[in-house]
Amino acid sequence: MKALTTALHGVLLLQGALHHDERGFFTELFSRRDFRVATGLDIDFVQDNLSRSKRHVLRGLHYQVVEPQGKLIRVLHGEVYDVAVDLRRASPSFGRWAGFRLNAESAQALWLPPGFAHGFLTLSDSADCFYKTTTHYALQHERCLRWDDPSLKIDWKLDTSPIVAAKDHEGMYWDEIEMYP
Repeated sequence: MKALTTALHGVLLLQGALHHDERGFFTELFSRRDFRVATGLDIDFVQDNLSRSKRHVLRGLHYQVVEPQGKLIRVLHGEVYDVAVDLRRASPSFGRWAGFRLNAESAQALWLPPGFAHGFLTLSDSADCFYKTTTHYALQHERCLRWDDPSLKIDWKLDTSPIVAAKDHEGMYWDEIEMYP
């Protein structure tokens, strides 16, 4: 596993190995040892999540206050455009966003430390996103930053109107949200 730095402080794109042969392929989805060696982080993941989304579904931008979640995100089937927004006031990349194309064939994973809003747009007919989190989901702490906030100018690479849940349509704008120290 190799860790590649990104434009967002603390966000890493992790490149795993795919082993192909005539039967298909094999890859390790997660190795605590390899993650620690590649990133220098010894993370205790407590919850695994899986979502399936149709083409043009946009989920996000979600985050938790009080119990912020670090996330290790991987696409098991299909392809997404994954977006992270830095909500940490003390971060050198505070207020900036970055987008990453993640797909099942790349063996890449994305590490988002606690303090980021996260969302993705499904680019393929469907996509299965698997992510490990550092804290449990807590509905009472969940918040949503509007995916289309004009002050963020996120380029979602949209070619049509996305399919968005009501809670994401009702998300808060940048100047209204709760942020991290």
